[in-house]
Amino acid sequence: MINVRPAEECEFDIVALGEVMLRLDPGDTRVRTARRFEAWEGGGEYNVARGMRKVFGLRAGVVTALADNEVGHLVENLIMQGGVDTSLIRWEKYDGIGRTTRNGLNFTERGFGVRGAVGVSDRANTAISQMKPGDVDWDDLFGRRGVRWLHTGGIFAGLSESSAAVAEEAMAAAQKHGTIVSFDLNYRPSLWAGIGGTEVARDVNTRLASHVDVMIGNEEDFTAALGFSVEHVDEHLRTLPIDSFAAMVGTVAEKMPWLSVVGTTLRTVHTASDNDWQAIAWSPETGVLSSTPRDHLAIYDRVGGGDGFASGLVYGLLAGEELQQCLELGAAHGALAMTTPGDTSMVTREEVYALASGGSARVRR
Repeated sequence: MINVRPAEECEFDIVALGEVMLRLDPGDTRVRTARRFEAWEGGGEYNVARGMRKVFGLRAGVVTALADNEVGHLVENLIMQGGVDTSLIRWEKYDGIGRTTRNGLNFTERGFGVRGAVGVSDRANTAISQMKPGDVDWDDLFGRRGVRWLHTGGIFAGLSESSAAVAEEAMAAAQKHGTIVSFDLNYRPSLWAGIGGTEVARDVNTRLASHVDVMIGNEEDFTAALGFSVEHVDEHLRTLPIDSFAAMVGTVAEKMPWLSVVGTTLRTVHTASDNDWQAIAWSPETGVLSSTPRDHLAIYDRVGGGDGFASGLVYGLLAGEELQQCLELGAAHGALAMTTPGDTSMVTREEVYALASGGSARVRR
């Protein structure tokens, strides 16, 4: 299905390109009333690489940039605890107050019941948003050092005009050297609002899509970031989300025939702590497949669920699993990632395989 470079030829199994922010979590209270915060690291692209390393035991690195100050080194320390290689981090000079470069902060409260989760990002003018084409020797990374898989996405691409150009440069270089490229659309309205909104987002993401092998997203991502819709679906199917999503994925595959795999998550939010959760995937060989549905999944912290899906899916593809198994691994890992706090996964490979195989939440002693 996907021809991945042999592991023995490469230094890394996966490298992520994206911003790593400091997440400040008020726990069971709210940002506006908090007196203390738990510190985590997190970022849409990075979370996938960390999951690949910490959960699935593969060799992972991250290309990012941080301001060279105490906050930046706190983020570095958290990345190191996650087992992700830090040799690809670019350190930018800090001016003392963050006027020219700074590190991104993300205040996130989990939500509960009828109160939805809330994220407040503070990430303008961060070090990585100022990266420019030519800053990284991609030929050295993908050629001499060797990388089996590159993962990046729409969050990084939306940080600035130059970050979109860096993403395109990296993705093109990866494909030149036989590295598989996955891209999570991860549409965030707040990222694009000040630079042209959905029109610019669609232009950028459509351009980057020409370098993608594995496309990941949800319904909003595909409609807002790429302009696809499900308007052609028969009216009687509109009450059947999976049929609507399947039709949309089919449209994506038709318009972008170079894609090897398309994966998407399906989420129905009953309350912040009660979601229906499922995923579907497509390849030219299999057509549309669906994962085991998990209705009324109990949610502890929904942030990172989509990244958990992506890392499980990518792990399965790297391992040479059939697409149905890759899909089950992704859906199971995403579900498990939402049972613990923070952006990043705290589960084990064995737990993912057990749930993907139909395991339950019975106590293990």
